[in-house]
Amino acid sequence: MKSISSLKNLFGKTVLLRTDFNVPLQNGKVVDDLRIRSALPTIKLLQKKGASIIIVSHSDLNNDTQSLAPVAKVLQKYAKVRFIRETLPQNLVLKSKEIVLLENIRREKGEKKNDPKLAKALASLADVYVNDAFSNSHRPHASIIGIPRYLPSYAGLQLEKEIKHLSVLLRKPARPFLVIMGGVKFETKLPLIKRFLKTADNVFVGGALANDFLKTAGCEVGKSLTEDGFPIKPLLKNEKLLLPVDVEVMRKRKAVSCNIEDVEKGDVIIDVGKKTAQLLACVVSHSKTVFWNGPLGKYEGSHGKDATVAVLHALAKNKKCFSVIGGGDITAVSSASIEKKLSFVSTGGGAALEFLAKGTLVGIKALK
Repeated sequence: MKSISSLKNLFGKTVLLRTDFNVPLQNGKVVDDLRIRSALPTIKLLQKKGASIIIVSHSDLNNDTQSLAPVAKVLQKYAKVRFIRETLPQNLVLKSKEIVLLENIRREKGEKKNDPKLAKALASLADVYVNDAFSNSHRPHASIIGIPRYLPSYAGLQLEKEIKHLSVLLRKPARPFLVIMGGVKFETKLPLIKRFLKTADNVFVGGALANDFLKTAGCEVGKSLTEDGFPIKPLLKNEKLLLPVDVEVMRKRKAVSCNIEDVEKGDVIIDVGKKTAQLLACVVSHSKTVFWNGPLGKYEGSHGKDATVAVLHALAKNKKCFSVIGGGDITAVSSASIEKKLSFVSTGGGAALEFLAKGTLVGIKALK
């Protein structure tokens, strides 16, 4: 895999830069710009080397029809960017070292199908291709694996950072090694839970994932979100597995804290409880390596953030810990001050999980 650091003189050249600006929006405004900020080092380096840059990205909000206009507004705060409301502009002419952002590539039907025609059309716009979209590099799409067939292709700085930091977890992580798995998408995360129960010292399962374990263990979970049908009963015997001892539930439209054994049939679990957060924070404080993917609670509402924030603060205080946080759900409830104290905040959710499961991604393979 070739790095953009190896590129020398790019004056007079145009680089097609694939980023992942699929960021959360609220009322037409970006509410978390982590992925935008993460692309800036690559953009600045390419400009320093003299390149003009065409940025290709996507948003899958509103069934792939969402415009990247809100993203352009935020990006323009960091760099001078011209937004073009077309996915494949005709007769595009760029000034020296100019940056343009094209409209949501997902509006092109050939993107998800990896249509060679679309890949060729995109490749025709530039001289060099750079993939800096780690969080989308597990997708076999035209702008990820199609373009490298037609252009000299390189890895961006963020893509390299993702691989470097996640690879530590697969080799020889410092111990004690703690893994925290939260959120949803049991099918995606179960293989990692199984893997890390063998290689880590402890695996804590929270979020909606914990509901399935608790239900399988015979605990009442009320009307909480579950994904039945997964073979997790044998995992309950593993001494490395840690589960919530108390939770916060919505009971008759009120948030109530209770022990696991006191959950009622009409309850909906929205977060792990204070006791659990304190116990997990204690484990975090003694860990030398922590990998965390997915929030501990349903953070979108007025409740469900407390446990995640409390454990994040504990992790930020542990200066001897190598910490890797994956998934935008966690960063959505964190703060810039916390993020600066962590070793690495990954832009990838599903991509990070797949990389840890397989050791590579289709988008990485395409660059070789």
